[in-house]
Amino acid sequence: MSSAAWHARIVCGHEVGAGFLITGRRVLTCAHVVEGSGTAAVTVSFPHARELGELSASVVAHGGWAGDVTDPGDVAVLELERDVPLAPAGFAPPDAAYTEPYPKLIAYGFPEGYDEGTLAEYQAVSGQLIAGEWLELVAWHGHGQPLVAGFSGAAATLPDGRVAGMVTAALDAPAVRKGRMLPLDVMARYWPELGELVPTPGHRDDSRRRLYALLRRAAGAGRGGDSDAGRGCDPNRLYVDAVGAFGPPLPAGGFPSLWAAAAYVQWEVPDPEAVNRFAARLGELLDAAPAPPAPPASPAWAPVVVEIEHSGAGPDQVTVEVSAYRDGQRRPVGAGRLPRTGVRAYVQSRIDEAVAQLAPDADELVTFVLPREWLNEAVAHWECGAEDSTPLGCAYPLVVTDRARHHSGRLRHQLRKKWQKLDSAGQGVEVHRVECGTAERPPSLRKRLWDGDAGLAGYASPPTAARGHFEVGLTVPVPVLLWSRTGCPHTAHTDPGHPGPTEQPCPGGAFLDQLAVSVAEVPPAELPRHILSLRLAADAADEPDLHWARDLQLLWDDPRCFPEATASLHSPVV
Repeated sequence: MSSAAWHARIVCGHEVGAGFLITGRRVLTCAHVVEGSGTAAVTVSFPHARELGELSASVVAHGGWAGDVTDPGDVAVLELERDVPLAPAGFAPPDAAYTEPYPKLIAYGFPEGYDEGTLAEYQAVSGQLIAGEWLELVAWHGHGQPLVAGFSGAAATLPDGRVAGMVTAALDAPAVRKGRMLPLDVMARYWPELGELVPTPGHRDDSRRRLYALLRRAAGAGRGGDSDAGRGCDPNRLYVDAVGAFGPPLPAGGFPSLWAAAAYVQWEVPDPEAVNRFAARLGELLDAAPAPPAPPASPAWAPVVVEIEHSGAGPDQVTVEVSAYRDGQRRPVGAGRLPRTGVRAYVQSRIDEAVAQLAPDADELVTFVLPREWLNEAVAHWECGAEDSTPLGCAYPLVVTDRARHHSGRLRHQLRKKWQKLDSAGQGVEVHRVECGTAERPPSLRKRLWDGDAGLAGYASPPTAARGHFEVGLTVPVPVLLWSRTGCPHTAHTDPGHPGPTEQPCPGGAFLDQLAVSVAEVPPAELPRHILSLRLAADAADEPDLHWARDLQLLWDDPRCFPEATASLHSPVV
């Protein structure tokens, strides 16, 4: 791989720009390059590593750029869909670009007609910042490639390849070619984590790394924001302690967070020992802080798993395996290859046997792991057996999940982290609504679910009516999806939930309204039990078919319930 393989080409809608890899999964670019990420997909490619192809990315940090060329904070951090096997960019000290004699700065951009990229050579005019934000650049020669559209977000590198800043704007005037770049210390104002990667004159690398390790520790413990002023981690008090009585005064308004205070000490305080004092005092406070209260324990569900997969023996033939989990181990109960019409009877014959495998005090959870096209199957309405007409969904807490999702290492990992966060909150979560006939594009829904850190998505339509939107819900780490299997029978909704004079009200919207009220106070870990109670209420209603929860389907996915990695179904001997 080229040592400069970290140069990235970024596409967002009609916008093409540049960026640079800073960790195995994160890329820095200009906020204006990904301005359309709310409605358009963001893709990243690496010209020096074409075998990686195009990777999807999401915006995980933003400098607050407001939209005009002269607005500050034109910084965005992208997170790739996966780690890439490339060495990230290395950084120069922040003053390297404007220390005389001003060095040549090389930018790798992607103007129109140069999908593979091209180079432009510039240098800083002066160390004076424009409006406290930008360094002005001028062409190294009067000829050669100018900075034009496609260079935004490019790393401005020294001849030795170290990054000294980021190109943000160009001005190809007739008389002189100019541009602007953000120096590294200015970029760190908007994304303080950059400070860990950039060497700072007078500061030892190990001191800097220790400081940022402590900042991450404080963030993980929920410390260091405005609300911590009374709990010992007040960033303003830490700053005063670090700089001492004769250091620079506290800036007007103080600091909103520990990260902001630490960045200011790193970049603006001339005494290099101030960083060590800040880190030492923060470490003392964290060590002395009482342990946070233990999060409420999630229910220790004991799953009975019914896994269905296409057998490969014909379009109507499936493989069914029933198993139970006990003491963290999966205990197979039965497996068979059979036609789709025989699945219900087979499951009915095995469920009791599987439940008998659970510990006596276990809370059973019947989990159907289904192929994607089966997700709307009415498994909760299947009878318990030939001699017991009780619906399975009224006899047990019953959930479904998507088979591909259930076996995805990426999603299992991400869902574990999401569940830890939900458990620590110990409260109900917002229903992220996907309305009937929504005009929202699936990529926009994906961004909304990621940005909103969604724990629950509610659909007004079944999977067959909103296939693309369900695909999004299944491939992002949203632990809970809920919908009505029958969905909305109307197709004339031009504005879901707000019908015109000739339109009928949307049952899907009414379903989501009822759902939001019903689950508002229910922790996600308790939803299987809560949905059981709703199914019992619907079944007992005078007119069961009119009850809003009659056809409620719950996709509930907690990988911690399945500590043993789930093996693919084998092809059994029948």
